[in-house]
Amino acid sequence: MSSGTDLDEHLSLLRRRWLLLVGCVVVGGTAGLALMRLTPAAYTATTQVLVVPVGPQEPANQVTGRQREALNLDTEAQIAQSSVVAARAAGELGGAAPEPVEVSVPPNSAVLWISVTAGDPAVAATQSRAYAEAYLANRRESALVSLTEQQQAVLSKIKQVNAGLDQVVKHLGGLPKGTPEHTIAAQRQSVLNRQAANLALRYDALRTVAVTPGSVIGPAAPPTAPSSPSLSLYLGTGLMAGLLAGSAAAYARDRLDTRLRTPADVERLTGLPVLSDLSRPREHGVLHELACAVVSACPGKRLLVKALPADLYASSLAEPLAVSAPLVVLDGSDVRDLARADAAVLLVGLGRVTAEEVTAVVRGLARHDVPTVGVVTATDAVPSFIPLLEPRTHPPLGKLVATGELDANVSAETTPMQAFPHPRRPGKPT
Repeated sequence: MSSGTDLDEHLSLLRRRWLLLVGCVVVGGTAGLALMRLTPAAYTATTQVLVVPVGPQEPANQVTGRQREALNLDTEAQIAQSSVVAARAAGELGGAAPEPVEVSVPPNSAVLWISVTAGDPAVAATQSRAYAEAYLANRRESALVSLTEQQQAVLSKIKQVNAGLDQVVKHLGGLPKGTPEHTIAAQRQSVLNRQAANLALRYDALRTVAVTPGSVIGPAAPPTAPSSPSLSLYLGTGLMAGLLAGSAAAYARDRLDTRLRTPADVERLTGLPVLSDLSRPREHGVLHELACAVVSACPGKRLLVKALPADLYASSLAEPLAVSAPLVVLDGSDVRDLARADAAVLLVGLGRVTAEEVTAVVRGLARHDVPTVGVVTATDAVPSFIPLLEPRTHPPLGKLVATGELDANVSAETTPMQAFPHPRRPGKPT
């Protein structure tokens, strides 16, 4: 048995189980609000730091649509979150371990947003400022170390060039002018002089570099409102979880409940075709179409109409609907109806029968070689097929026919059964 995937069927299922769905949504929203109340408030303070280049030692950054500065701020953001900066911030806070820091870079800017979240707004602001100061101090120290190393490297190179230049000058003084040796020595002296001049200029440039790592342009202030928990986040999550849980529960409940409430349930759960649905407002010609469908589906002349439940006619609020059909219609009141029937139609009362009950009736009819051609669904008014034999009052089974002779007033179709004569036992009075 396959389940339909049409949107109307899914919506119909949710409408049938709306109480379960709404209950799960309410429970989910309530749970989200309760969890929000139980979650302690957290405050986020942010310090804005403007980062500037500190010298020619800065690594070149690829200019993109997001980052148009020559300074690689993504790398600087990772440095600001490093353990070295965290240790410096802890030192500025008196040794207390600070909360984790979050650093973000707005697009097309040279600004770092250094944010700290803590349970107290003053603590969050203090730690955010401590991280900013620790980052700038670490950046300044790193720049000074790098500049010092570069100055030492250039100074060492200058000493090498000067030593070489001294050797060339001494050697040049002992060579006669005009000789090839004198010409080569003079050329080497000129090259060394140019190298010494260039190194001196570079050394002077390194010594005059102003180390300015950046500045705080937006110091963190204690926030006035908590950043979490968020009402929209917790309530929306709870409602969404309740909606998903309610939908799953509604589908599970509908699949486990085999009661037939709609014609679609009959076809889905039993596999039998629905010849007509009389539970909806009946249009003109519906009963005629029902009669045509019954006649075309019946392979013989005798049609057994079986109502489920058995008291469907008695419990109907409206009068039965007469449906003319050129068939011998059997209602099962005669003990021979099941043996004579060529086909059967089930009259199912919606909301009162389960799929297992219908399947059991179909199997019972199949054991007697009576095929079930379809189902007619109804809620209050049920069809009464014409000619539908009125139920007769049958004598008890004790009245069996012994001679085979029929009463003149009893038809062959409804022959009452008369009693066999009891044999007389010995010692018993007659």
